[in-house]
Amino acid sequence: MLGVVCTVLAVAASVLTGIVNVSLEISLPGTDDLHVTALPVLGWLVGIGASVLLVWRWRWPLVVTGVAVVPPLLLVADSLAALIALAALATRFAGWRRWSAAALVFAATGLAVWRDASRPEDMSLTATWISAETTGAKLIGVAVTAAIYTAVPLTLGIVRYSLTEKRRLAAEEAALRDQVARREEQARIAREMHDVLGHRLSLLSLQAGALEVTAATTPDAVEAAKTVRTTARQSLDDLRQVIGVLRTSGFADRAPGGPAEPPQPMLADIPDLVAGARQAGLVVNVTILLDQASTAPAPLGTAAYRILQEALTNVLRHAPGAPAEVLVRGGPGAGLSLEVVNPLPPHPVPSPGSGTGLTGVNERISLLGGTLTAGPADERTFALRAWLPWVAPAP
Repeated sequence: MLGVVCTVLAVAASVLTGIVNVSLEISLPGTDDLHVTALPVLGWLVGIGASVLLVWRWRWPLVVTGVAVVPPLLLVADSLAALIALAALATRFAGWRRWSAAALVFAATGLAVWRDASRPEDMSLTATWISAETTGAKLIGVAVTAAIYTAVPLTLGIVRYSLTEKRRLAAEEAALRDQVARREEQARIAREMHDVLGHRLSLLSLQAGALEVTAATTPDAVEAAKTVRTTARQSLDDLRQVIGVLRTSGFADRAPGGPAEPPQPMLADIPDLVAGARQAGLVVNVTILLDQASTAPAPLGTAAYRILQEALTNVLRHAPGAPAEVLVRGGPGAGLSLEVVNPLPPHPVPSPGSGTGLTGVNERISLLGGTLTAGPADERTFALRAWLPWVAPAP
């Protein structure tokens, strides 16, 4: 709507200015009417055409501004169309284009104001405040008036350009944050898939192997088969949970009111984790010394559970039959220490995907600002030691 109003005003100003110029030239005595009125009439028509072009000033600001400065610079016309086009150009461009256009529009406006100040006061808009006593005073008045006229659209364009740039930068920053959040979410999902499914399926594989060996020779086969069935069901449930996280958690297209992310394990779930490992045949000696375990932050509890889960899974994979010593201790302010030590197997057991679990563990610990060491403690034992900060609650 504002653009239509500006265009209509520019066309009206061109029409009125052209009528004034032509009438003044025709009324001058002792001149050739055809020769004298040709330039004002041409400037009149070109000025109207330039004003009509303002409709496209946002699409082609350079072209429209270049055309709009021609009538006041080379012919006899006002510069309102050029001033309006300058506002659009300054909104789109910065640097030399903006200031070159501003200089041309200032010159065109200065010529238009000079011609207007030279008319009789009853037919001039500027003669009343521009002194015509001396040429120097008139030049100063024209220059100041032209500078004010030019500064208004130029300032408006610069302000709009700044606002547009701020919006563009904010949009780019938001897109970058969204991209980073998506990548972090993908990394988190990958860790969850490895930690949850890797542990469950490792137990399932070991139980299935035990079932193959003992099914024909021991009455424990029924119990082993039950454990396999239970572990398989848990694996499927965990798989559904991870798929739910993949579909809904942390992404912009998450449906409002959709299914909530399944609850994550906490410090209180560590005994159940150890019991499951024992049921799978792992000998675990565990010591838990925690102060105010119920006040542990949720991310800390989940990370501790997943770290121990990965460590016990690695013992089952790479050192089957070896016992594991587990130590969990800490409290608010002191941090949480996790330690899993097991004898090294006489012969390394190959396992697909070796190393990826420790990578996920390290990512978890890094996100919380903790430390991790994992490797042979000596020639006979392997040790995983992790420390996580545990901030004391505010009094």
